[in-house]
Amino acid sequence: METSSNIHSAFPFFMVLNMDISLKFYVEKLGFTITNKWTPQDKIEWCWLQRDGVSLMLQEPRNKEQFEGFEKGKGVSICFQCKDSLTLYHEFLKKNIEINDPFVGNNMWVVDFTDPDGYRIDFESTTDVKEGTKYSQYISDLKNIN
Repeated sequence: METSSNIHSAFPFFMVLNMDISLKFYVEKLGFTITNKWTPQDKIEWCWLQRDGVSLMLQEPRNKEQFEGFEKGKGVSICFQCKDSLTLYHEFLKKNIEINDPFVGNNMWVVDFTDPDGYRIDFESTTDVKEGTKYSQYISDLKNIN
């Protein structure tokens, strides 16, 4: 008996406390595009965002009281696999995103920061640079070689 694949993808779905703040971050700063949205009360309450080959969804709950005392972003992270995460690091710096110094972890450059709701966002790309290397030190070492 031959069966076809039924499940073909999964996407992060983040509940956000303020859709306007989250959209400003993801669209204006990270370069995502709104590809679908739900506006039942003339305001975006849910949306599907996409950049390159990845997508995520955001939703602002109508009943925010159910999230009172909730620790924002606790235990949640999304890792985007990229060709060149350091290029994205420089792009995001120009947009004044508060961002950590990239480092090498698991043979990948890791560019990490948190979104306005405390979710950890990682952009990662493979490298042969020594594990644990910080980008600032890597650049300093390159300048000293030349």
